[in-house]
Amino acid sequence: MNAERDLSPLAPGVVRALTDKLYEKRKVAALEIEKLVREFVAQNNASQIKHVIQILSQEFALSQHPHSRKGGLIGLAACSIALGKDSGLYLKELIEPVLTCFNDADSRLRYYACEALYNIVKVARGSVLPHFNVLFDGLSKLAADPDPNVKSGSELLDRLLKDIVTESNQFDLVGFIPLLRERIYSNNQYARQFIISWILVLESVPDINLLDYLPEILDGLFQILGDNSKEIRKMCEVALGEFLKEIKKNPSSVKFAEMANILVIHCQAADDLIQLTAMCWMREFIQLAGRVMLPYSSGILTAVLPCLSYDDRKKNIKEVANVCNQSLMKLVIPEDDEMDEAKPSMTIPAEPTSEESLSKPEAATTGELPHHGRNEFHVTTLNQPLSFPCSCERIQVTLNLDGIVQVLDYHLSDTSIGMMTRIAVLKWLYHLYIKTPRKMFRHTDSLFPILLRTLSDESDEVILKDLELLAEIASSPAGQTEEGHGPSDGSDVRPGPVELHVPARAGQLSSSSAKGLECSPSTPTMNSYFYKFMINLLKRFSSERKLLETRGAFIIRQLCLLLNAENIFHSMADILLREEDLKFASTMVHTLNTILLTSSELFQLRNQLKDLKTPESRNLFCCLYRSWCHNPVTTVSLCFLTQNYKHAYDLIQKFGDLEVTVDFLTEVDKLVQLIECPIFTYLRLQLLDVKNNPYLIKALYGLLMLLPQSSAFQLLSHRLQCVPNPELMQTTDNTKPSTSFKRTAASNIDYTELLQHFEKVQNKHLEARHQRAGRAEQLDRRVVL
Repeated sequence: MNAERDLSPLAPGVVRALTDKLYEKRKVAALEIEKLVREFVAQNNASQIKHVIQILSQEFALSQHPHSRKGGLIGLAACSIALGKDSGLYLKELIEPVLTCFNDADSRLRYYACEALYNIVKVARGSVLPHFNVLFDGLSKLAADPDPNVKSGSELLDRLLKDIVTESNQFDLVGFIPLLRERIYSNNQYARQFIISWILVLESVPDINLLDYLPEILDGLFQILGDNSKEIRKMCEVALGEFLKEIKKNPSSVKFAEMANILVIHCQAADDLIQLTAMCWMREFIQLAGRVMLPYSSGILTAVLPCLSYDDRKKNIKEVANVCNQSLMKLVIPEDDEMDEAKPSMTIPAEPTSEESLSKPEAATTGELPHHGRNEFHVTTLNQPLSFPCSCERIQVTLNLDGIVQVLDYHLSDTSIGMMTRIAVLKWLYHLYIKTPRKMFRHTDSLFPILLRTLSDESDEVILKDLELLAEIASSPAGQTEEGHGPSDGSDVRPGPVELHVPARAGQLSSSSAKGLECSPSTPTMNSYFYKFMINLLKRFSSERKLLETRGAFIIRQLCLLLNAENIFHSMADILLREEDLKFASTMVHTLNTILLTSSELFQLRNQLKDLKTPESRNLFCCLYRSWCHNPVTTVSLCFLTQNYKHAYDLIQKFGDLEVTVDFLTEVDKLVQLIECPIFTYLRLQLLDVKNNPYLIKALYGLLMLLPQSSAFQLLSHRLQCVPNPELMQTTDNTKPSTSFKRTAASNIDYTELLQHFEKVQNKHLEARHQRAGRAEQLDRRVVL
């Protein structure tokens, strides 16, 4: 700059001093400028004041010469001091050139700029608030300045500005939020610290309601919470804690729905502190907002369910997640099943909800936090204006089961998921079938296969919950289907009429469910899924023999408790009667028979069969008998149970025509052991009544004759030796009516036809064994050749 150039009203000596490299000379020049401006103020000469500021700005502060820029900065500060309370009229002209110098490459010049701005702001005080955004923008850059002197100077200016904002009620929060939302995503450690410090200040000012704009900065706060600096993490944790306290105090004014997606995302964070904090927020949101959170259920479950299987290293997260899960479950009510889905209803928020996107397992379970746009979750991009309905509006919330069921299905199908998560999923499905059965049965066909596969789970507790759910599906009146709308699998169509009675399950059916039961054309039989369940369960046992061996009895016994034992055995016997795999049929019948004879859960059913006093019990016996014929020894044991001793004797007589194998003799051995058990106490006592039970004794002798002289032979032989007066074991004339009440009670059973059926089934088994043997022989020949 030409020092001789006319820059009046600045004197040439002042101009030369402003460009001097020595600070002291520039300071003297600044004092002269201050004196000059004071004179103009006294004269009320605004044009000359503006002219001086313009010269200092254009010719000095924005000059290419570094010393001139320094002179311009101190000169502008001097103008502000001279103007005093009138500086507010010229703030734009004073501030802009100083802020430009914040970007200077020379750290000393940046420091002088900071010093100049400090003096300008100190004089103007509240008048600078209309320019707060540009000041904040400049300060946020200096906060990350590498020079410690510049950073120290910016901190002084920052404290001054905070004092002004705190003591003023003119702060423009609406205009400031977009800038805050933008800068909150800075990755610089010092910039983050600067942002958090300002949020804490604004939150502490009573006249500033930052809570209204929390949805716009919450995502950025959670990202800062993951900073490497412990100090910054602590500051952010405090800020979030203050916001949460405010939310608890004023829940009616909180925009819960607008922040739900943000929490869902951060509840899946890899950082433990972020995840725990977000989960705590989610817990409070669900408890405070209630059904407002229901449209976000699928996303919440995506975040919460995996946490339920955390070990003790993440115990806190697990506990909070469990509370979230329980609280969310309580939000589902029976009225959700009554809502007319065809009727339009508003959900929260007004734009498309996250139900579809959050339910996508591939997006929701990665645990990654994408950029703040987060398109996978349909979260509104945080650097765009937000538009939400008022939280206090009455908004009808509709439960969208599709997304929820999709998430539950995914987590149940994932073999790597933890046991507690699988249990929680099954509890959720059970809860939904209880609260919203009509809607849930639309998903049953898709859920059924995975529920059946879950029966192979390693955990007994998972299997128990799975069985409870399957039992609810099989017995719920909402599962009744009208004609032509039965189970989709054509192969599962029920082959014949079987009377299946609904057990009493008080307290589980809503009024709407009871109404559905009354209207069902199949009342009082089980719903359409019961028989489908039995068919598919037997198919699974057939294809997975290990499951039958290790868990078969456990599963059937539990089902007998959950449903009705008579229904279970009646339907399975009916299905096994048509089973083409005869070897499996024999194995399955043996399993069912063992359960029937030994399980405490079947006590009532055994008593029902023992006497055959009612038509229902006789009908059940005949149904079981026809299937039990797949296994000769179990057929005899069924006759012993039902006190059909003559028929048992007739069956044993037929054993001479059967192929006696080691397996066959083993089963006879087990039957002898069973006769000594408490279940057959009544049978052993009947041995005392030789006159009325001759065929019981003859049947037992028949078993004795079948056995080789083993320990079972000795056991049964000793038992028969206890029978009094063996010479009285003379059979009466078959044509004379029996004096036994037992024979009278079951007189309408055609035992001849049952015996013929037994022979027919055994012939099938014999033919099948021969075929298997023939195939094995052909295979051996091929191997030899």
